[in-house]
Amino acid sequence: MSAAGWWRTAADDLRVVRERDPSIGSRTEALLHPALPAIWTHRVAHRLYRRGLRRTARLLANLARAWCGGVEIHPGARIGRGFFIDHGAGVVIGETAVIGADVTIFQQVTLGSTGWWHDRRRPAEARRHPEIGDRVVIGANATVLGPITVGHDSVIGAQALVIRDVPAGSRVLGPVAALAHREARRPEAIVHSFPTW
Repeated sequence: MSAAGWWRTAADDLRVVRERDPSIGSRTEALLHPALPAIWTHRVAHRLYRRGLRRTARLLANLARAWCGGVEIHPGARIGRGFFIDHGAGVVIGETAVIGADVTIFQQVTLGSTGWWHDRRRPAEARRHPEIGDRVVIGANATVLGPITVGHDSVIGAQALVIRDVPAGSRVLGPVAALAHREARRPEAIVHSFPTW
């Protein structure tokens, strides 16, 4: 990528932060967003990884993880333009993950494999991690595992566990809290619970 290409990509990343994070009021404030150093470092690490400089790429990825509050992006992961991580703490993106354009993920999202005991049986060049389509939103603490595909324009809800392909335009919801029990309080019990002077 040329210097002009890097500049356009960086400017696009700043624009995405301002568009998708309502708490950001300016470009200079967007520069302080924790997602930017993680994404920018990944772009450099990915190029190094593709050139065979795997240890240097891993070192950069580890430094970014320490600096950005636990955003762990393997340098082998392929990430499209307009990628946004909101909050970011605890995000994990595996080596063979593929992320399309204009994808948004929230904190504690995992794009992982199903485990080394399964991965060892796959051919060396096989994809072990998810492929995420364009314009997908993945909610907080969602886990997407294995060489599955999440279609374009889908929404994965918070805390969802996704282990099968998701068709384009789908909404996959996680478990929703339900009221298990509500203890009724009688009005007179409330009145008598106040201290008397």
